[in-house]
Amino acid sequence: MKGLKPTLLALCVAGVPPAAMAEIQMLDEAAMGDITGQAGVTIELETQVNIDRLTYTDQGSLEVNDIFVGGTNRTDLFSEMRLNLTGRPANTLLDNIRIDIDVLSDGDAVINFQPQDLAFIDLGIRTGAWNLVGQTDTTTIMDNFRMDALVGSGTLWVDTATDKLNFITDFAIDDMDFDVPFLAIGIRDFELTGSGYDLNAPRALDLFARVNMDIYKAPNHAGVDSLAVDLQSFEADIRIGGILVGGTSIGSIAMDNLAITNTSMLIYGH
Repeated sequence: MKGLKPTLLALCVAGVPPAAMAEIQMLDEAAMGDITGQAGVTIELETQVNIDRLTYTDQGSLEVNDIFVGGTNRTDLFSEMRLNLTGRPANTLLDNIRIDIDVLSDGDAVINFQPQDLAFIDLGIRTGAWNLVGQTDTTTIMDNFRMDALVGSGTLWVDTATDKLNFITDFAIDDMDFDVPFLAIGIRDFELTGSGYDLNAPRALDLFARVNMDIYKAPNHAGVDSLAVDLQSFEADIRIGGILVGGTSIGSIAMDNLAITNTSMLIYGH
């Protein structure tokens, strides 16, 4: 790669008029240090994603149909708070997102995403049928998936000292529904909040559950490099309004102060 640099420089200089050459001065390393790393990059984002079909193929295939990722098109998320927590009119855009990207002096890369204003990011995800497809048979393992959620903030931090990606985010699910046709099961009104959230005295500061995980490379039991995921902490309250079996509700479930910690996972091919 070093051999390319003089060639590229020569091509650039060749296009400069002679009069302008007189104004060009070489910068020493100290001067170069003064003009680099002074500021990061900020991106303001709004988007909507539609995918007709996503297919993962091994010997057979897993198909996920009719994928939508965008806004919830609602202003009544967590209605017990009696506030429009998105701060914006209802729409189908994933918006109100600010992404700050910085490279620190030690080489670490930090990406922060958060709302642009004093509100939260609403996230809507919808899918159609999830099908397992073989050479002769097909089974629908999930259908009619719908999730309306809020995201408070998040951070991606690549640590050059440990070669780890740390991911932290705060989120809450107002409503999630889906069916599992091959088991005749349906889930309705799934809600996830922070472990300190009280439905009778709701506070925005208690609303979000936090996920903290490290993602990196590590050997598996055979010494082969694998994708490692360590869940450092996750605490939440979970409520399921209805569990359907054969289309009939068999009741509801509530889990208070669910805590998952010190959990590790290795992912690799076989």
